[in-house]
Amino acid sequence: MRQIRTELAAIFLLPALALLAGCENGGHFTIFGYTTKPPFDESIRTVLVPTALNTTYLRGIEFPLTEEVINELGRRSGAPKVTSCRERADSELTLKVVQNRKSTIIFNQLGEPRQVENYLQIEVVWRDLRPGHEGDILSNPKRFDPNELPLPGDPKATPPAPIPLLITPTGTYVPELGGSTATSHQQAIRRAALQIVNMMEVRR
Repeated sequence: MRQIRTELAAIFLLPALALLAGCENGGHFTIFGYTTKPPFDESIRTVLVPTALNTTYLRGIEFPLTEEVINELGRRSGAPKVTSCRERADSELTLKVVQNRKSTIIFNQLGEPRQVENYLQIEVVWRDLRPGHEGDILSNPKRFDPNELPLPGDPKATPPAPIPLLITPTGTYVPELGGSTATSHQQAIRRAALQIVNMMEVRR
């Protein structure tokens, strides 16, 4: 008897669940506020990531930063695929390291550094390269329509200058435990890559 009741409950519950689950374009489902849809704009399929620029004295940090951002994009489901061909890219992600600072947080009894922090400032600009979207800045959304006619007497509109998104990742180390400037920079780069790819997600 109990088995019959269970089967009847399943027969009535399955259609109800099917109604609650909304099927979206691309085969994704939404149920109770949760969705299988990736948190990225699916119309932006590819991204070009040139080697980061570096205007600080800390030479060479631009290479691991670029590599970590590319690796983080590869780890995220639904994120734009990285391409090395500009003609195939739907967007371009440019990075620039503009500041590096080191400070001691805690000193020991001998006045030696016990905990040290390294601080980076990185400017990020994500541009739209798709036809009809030239001039759009995805990291700081400002729609630009090249076909929009100017007002009488006004010059033709030009794409707005991109306003970089500034991120400030930090990394710390304890010399007494074997930490070093290199390990703290690696930590800061990892945090920077997470922030940059998170920025590329769609705000819902």
